[in-house]
Amino acid sequence: MSKLEDSPIRKKSFQFACDIVFFTRELKKQNEFELASQLLKSGTSIGANVREAQRGVSTKDFKNKFGIALKRGR
Repeated sequence: MSKLEDSPIRKKSFQFACDIVFFTRELKKQNEFELASQLLKSGTSIGANVREAQRGVSTKDFKNKFGIALKRGR
């Protein structure tokens, strides 16, 4: 099973999530709470799915969960 510790996908999805968090803070300052909330959930789900794939119990489980992460990133 592949480890994603130094994977570019893991690093990029983490950086993307961080960017989303900072951006949603700015949206909240402009009283865009609903948009900020939805963006935060969807923007961080990619990284969560990559992390979940990393914890897969088998190669098949890893591929399935990683596939979900790839679909969410489109």
